[in-house]
Amino acid sequence: MRIGLEATCLVDGMFPQVGRATVRLLERLGHEVVFPLEQSCCGQMHINTGYGRFALPLVRRYADAFADVDAVVVPSGSCAGSVRHQHAALARAAGDEGLARAAKEVAARTYELSELLVDVLGLADVGAYYPHRVTYHPTCHSLRVLRVGEKPLRLLRNVEALDLVELPEAESCCGFGGTFALKNPDVSAAMLADKMRHVLSTRADVCTAGDSSCLMHIGGGLGRLSTGVRTVHLAEILASTKDDAESGATHATGTAQGVAS
Repeated sequence: MRIGLEATCLVDGMFPQVGRATVRLLERLGHEVVFPLEQSCCGQMHINTGYGRFALPLVRRYADAFADVDAVVVPSGSCAGSVRHQHAALARAAGDEGLARAAKEVAARTYELSELLVDVLGLADVGAYYPHRVTYHPTCHSLRVLRVGEKPLRLLRNVEALDLVELPEAESCCGFGGTFALKNPDVSAAMLADKMRHVLSTRADVCTAGDSSCLMHIGGGLGRLSTGVRTVHLAEILASTKDDAESGATHATGTAQGVAS
């Protein structure tokens, strides 16, 4: 399959190891991964904050950039959710039916990483090896917008040597929420404190999720407390192999102290 990678702004600008892991994983599974250079932000930030007209060119750019691939993988439930549920609606609201049709067509071929692996490629075991104690945080958009459900957990349960421990109150938001953390810092900090308390109660070495934004928020908090718990994107864990471990390669570095320490 020829798969296009939508890197997302955070992965492109702050967490490139997540994009590299996504490519490494899919190529190991035998697929061609392409990275159209004309891609840009999906526009979700503009849409969610009421600046839809500024997002319209980004919707068009997305539809054009990924017009000739079999599928698009997005290592983010948040951005994949925007493409699937906002792009065509925004174009239609602007009266551009041609763009709405194009956006709907490419949205139907756009998948968050665990969706692509489980629903499209029919995999639950991707041959990963990750000898760490791991807990999983289901991010709000992956859980409530895309409804990925158990797919990430199914993939993690099949990772060799990984000790998966359940996160208490896992479905509670971490408090990031895009601009929510900026507009409501006190509430966001309180929600983060609850999330960190639950992560620490698992005694996990690593907290993983499918969105770099939430991991940045959680990792920043854990780093400020010097807990030693790393946040590592799901793609990095699934891309890890036994050969990596034996050779000393450390692809899955995560954010040991977060970005806000």
